[in-house]
Amino acid sequence: MTRTTERPNTLPRGWASGPLLAGLLLAGPALAQDGSSDQIERGKYLVTMGDCAACHTAPGGKYLAGNYALNMPFGVIMTPNLTPDKETGLGDYAYADFEKSFRQGYSKHVGYLYPAFPFAWYTKVSDEDTKAIWAYLQSIPAVSEKRKESQIPFPFNVRTALVTWRTAFFTEERFKPDPGASAEVNRGGYLVEGLGHCAMCHNENKIVGNSSFAGRFGGGVIDGWYAPNITPDGHQGIGAWTDEQVVTYLKTGTAPGDRPGVAAGPMRQTIMESLSKVKEEDLKAMVAYLRTIPAKQTYKAKDLAAFDAPGAPGASTYLTYCSSCHQPDGKGIEGAVPALAGNTSVQSEGPETVLRVIYGGLAAQSGLAPMVAIGQQMTDVEVKNVTDYIRNSWGNKAPPVTGDKASDARAATKTMLAGTAPCAEIEQDKLKAAFDQLKVQDTLRGVKQQDFVPTLVRLVPQIKGASTGATDDDVVNALTTAFCKVGRDDPQYGKPSWPAVIGTFANVAYSQVKNPEKQAANVPTATTPPAGKN
Repeated sequence: MTRTTERPNTLPRGWASGPLLAGLLLAGPALAQDGSSDQIERGKYLVTMGDCAACHTAPGGKYLAGNYALNMPFGVIMTPNLTPDKETGLGDYAYADFEKSFRQGYSKHVGYLYPAFPFAWYTKVSDEDTKAIWAYLQSIPAVSEKRKESQIPFPFNVRTALVTWRTAFFTEERFKPDPGASAEVNRGGYLVEGLGHCAMCHNENKIVGNSSFAGRFGGGVIDGWYAPNITPDGHQGIGAWTDEQVVTYLKTGTAPGDRPGVAAGPMRQTIMESLSKVKEEDLKAMVAYLRTIPAKQTYKAKDLAAFDAPGAPGASTYLTYCSSCHQPDGKGIEGAVPALAGNTSVQSEGPETVLRVIYGGLAAQSGLAPMVAIGQQMTDVEVKNVTDYIRNSWGNKAPPVTGDKASDARAATKTMLAGTAPCAEIEQDKLKAAFDQLKVQDTLRGVKQQDFVPTLVRLVPQIKGASTGATDDDVVNALTTAFCKVGRDDPQYGKPSWPAVIGTFANVAYSQVKNPEKQAANVPTATTPPAGKN
């Protein structure tokens, strides 16, 4: 697995722009104070369910030591250290102090907490589970990491003003099972409404926390991405997916069947760090609960622009840049390139996720090929038009891109594949050791584009022959990372462009790793600009 400098615990945040846990219990005391080993192990699972590492592990930082910068509309919040360090972490906390922060949103160190911390959901967590989380946090290695100053301008830095928000939108209460629902549905409700805090991203209006005014689970923008509708609506939500398909998506980030979808951005991060590690029975329970939420449409027919796909402005752009991989009919290549036709994520109310993926690309994931940051070779007008095209072709229906959303997405997209973020790091120890032993970076240094195939034909079997336990996705992404480190500043890759070159390399690496017996040149990559586009 590789990690980027932009987001600590996720491949897509560095590869595909903007919530695997890092280093759990590598050292430290076997038992927390007043905590049994069983309680600690349960707490570890609950911390994973809550995806605490996403916000409390900084880029390149120690596990749960804080100082991750949360970009909020009103400023930047630096997250606190959750390790048991007495000076900079929770070492001077008693359980009562932690419980007050966790479920009531009040810290003994800074006072009222901003609702960027999901205490409005964690308030529903049971006493038993809260104590298990506390026991686990007290068992991890203490890290001395002083919290950096948040960058919040006046008047938002006046925490006492948060009383108004709390009065209007926060109610402290534990989860109350529905006596008319099954045990599975109630279990799912406890997880979705509590530690999972799904509505924090998937509600339409984020500022009102978990209140009934928030457009529950109807989808909305989060951190420049669009968190889709997850109600049972058949077109905009998960209504057309079977339970098994939703569970598969939550575990892997890829939805099978005739309503495809590929997770990107914060959702991909959440799957990698959290949901992929959750027990299948808990995922099934969460899906069972979501099925009970009233279906909601977040846009109506009147919101859709009249659209004649064959003559649409984006049609030629799609055929030029996208069709070789995603195919002219939008059906993709089974097992390698996801379909756009019928893709639920593509048809969300907001276009933000599609725009960010076009500009930033995607790493290899779930056995699928990397996606080139193809938008770096397009104008914003071309990106807008092609986004409208794919969101309204082959039976797809979604609102058009409006205003400055395309240019805003370009500015916000910081990824390795786009050349707008630092190169990633290989964090899987055995794989990194194999790369070092095989001198992979030295082998890739200065390699000419026409030599990508023969070089990887020689190199890939050596890497796969090493006992690393790495998946094919890991190997592809690690190779791309290694190439980035030695090639990014090499002037020979200036033509057609660095994003095109690294995208081509990533796809050749994918071809050789997945199908070493075939020539990589036979696999379409859509990375080479057409004539006149250099």
